[in-house]
Amino acid sequence: MDDQPLQRPRGRGIYLLPNLFTTGGLFGGFFAIIAASQGRFEAACVAIFIAAILDGLDGRVARLTNTQSEFGVQYDSLADLISFGMAPALVMYHWALVSLKLDGGTLGKIGWLAAFLYAACAALRLARFNSQVGKVDKRWFIGLASPAAAGLMASFVWTFHGLDWSGDELRYAALAVTIVSGLLMVSGLRYSSFKGGRGPKSDRVPFFALLIAVAVIIALVIEPAKTLLAACVLYALSGPVLWFKRRRLSNEGETESLP
Repeated sequence: MDDQPLQRPRGRGIYLLPNLFTTGGLFGGFFAIIAASQGRFEAACVAIFIAAILDGLDGRVARLTNTQSEFGVQYDSLADLISFGMAPALVMYHWALVSLKLDGGTLGKIGWLAAFLYAACAALRLARFNSQVGKVDKRWFIGLASPAAAGLMASFVWTFHGLDWSGDELRYAALAVTIVSGLLMVSGLRYSSFKGGRGPKSDRVPFFALLIAVAVIIALVIEPAKTLLAACVLYALSGPVLWFKRRRLSNEGETESLP
């Protein structure tokens, strides 16, 4: 008779932990939609950023506790569609895009169609991401990640609403931000995932990166909305900048290879 004790299977309760973070992010997106419909735009934008933080934690919690599951992956994507697709689109619509109807019926339709375009692009971005898991280099995102696009939308509203700019005054700028954010998500541009390379040293970062992180934290404490807007704009621009840089290097290489 074997004297070794039988190993009991892992309880399913531990799987609640990462899914609770995902549910918290889903709640943040849902709350943002409700708050925006009530004109509480600052609260709506803060809720979207909280959802982004929770979205970044749920996967790490699942890996740390060894509770990854296909259910968690699918649930996370559905929650992201609400938090980073529907919520930013409706926040921007209630704040500014609805005001386009002041310029005529046609432009009024363009306002809600732009919001729909953003939400549709977020859905397409998430579907493409899920279909490419394990097939692409983890160091890069193909297209602007939906949390980053949502951050760009929310920080734009948060910053200018805090500066007492009304959505009516910035409705055309809001229209441009909405369309550009949506199209960047479905573009083929590469964005850094900040996951490093491969090998034992892949998680190491340069010392100056820590200094930058400290400076960003200080700036967030002083001016959270403006700091987040600056960070989101710079990250959104990094994709086109890297594309132009690679294209330029490729053209120079072709020129040098000519006889």
